[in-house]
Amino acid sequence: MDPLRLTLVDMNNGVTNEATRCFRRLFAAFTHRVREANPRLSINLEWVQPRNLGELPSHQVDLVLSSGGPGSPHDGWEQRWCTGYRHFLDWMMDAAVHHPDAPPAAFLVCHSYEIAVQHFRFAEMSHRGDLKFAIFPAYVTEEGRKTAFLAPFDDRVFIWEHRHWQAVEMDAHRVARQGGALLASESRPGRTDKGRALLAFRFGPGLDGTQFHPEADRAGVLAWIDRPEHASALRDAYGHSLYDRMMRTLADPARLARTYALLIPGWLTERFNRLAAVRGLHPIPPPVQSMEEFEERALAS
Repeated sequence: MDPLRLTLVDMNNGVTNEATRCFRRLFAAFTHRVREANPRLSINLEWVQPRNLGELPSHQVDLVLSSGGPGSPHDGWEQRWCTGYRHFLDWMMDAAVHHPDAPPAAFLVCHSYEIAVQHFRFAEMSHRGDLKFAIFPAYVTEEGRKTAFLAPFDDRVFIWEHRHWQAVEMDAHRVARQGGALLASESRPGRTDKGRALLAFRFGPGLDGTQFHPEADRAGVLAWIDRPEHASALRDAYGHSLYDRMMRTLADPARLARTYALLIPGWLTERFNRLAAVRGLHPIPPPVQSMEEFEERALAS
């Protein structure tokens, strides 16, 4: 029996943050669910750091989570780590053509997403001029609502944003030609009143991503806010009212906690079950938000 091969691509450039903990926790919960259904299945997890260590993901992989990170998406564009990572994205697309029933798959977040947007020329990566950070709603497109990992959220999903850059001016022809789709945006479809950013794409078969951070959990956001300079910057940028609303949102299980519990776990479930059907493995059920765990972690905070 072939092992299930997982990879975490850490784009944090050696900077310590909460995201790596969150991704590893998501992978741990996923592997637990897979092992419950398939006790004899071997599961291998590789952790690679392209920007600071020059490590690249192997082509011997099934499922990949690729993180955000600091700095401009143009940083190091022609350096070996970035050209190698972009070749890896091309390999993923080619593998989907050759293995359409169960291709290797990757989910790209923030910095990884920005690299893919530029590489596939789906849109222009534009500098905002100011940092957008806090919990906001993202609006799911009609195509997004047909996508398994976004379907539970209907037309609105609450997200943690932390970005200087944004994808704008989508090339709809190029997106369609590659089999991609816009899955979520900063404003409701057809409007720009809350911003023009394109927040989630399907880049092609087996390759999805978000500008925002679906891996963010309550503990991670609180760790960021608890730094006095961050809390002060948040109030200065958005006022006390939004700060207070955001704190209430963190305590609401139907908002950011639901995104953490269902979005990436839903993507991992869908992708694993495609592999399971081909490899003769037992599928796993859709993720369920654990209210007991949420309440325990809320009390611990």
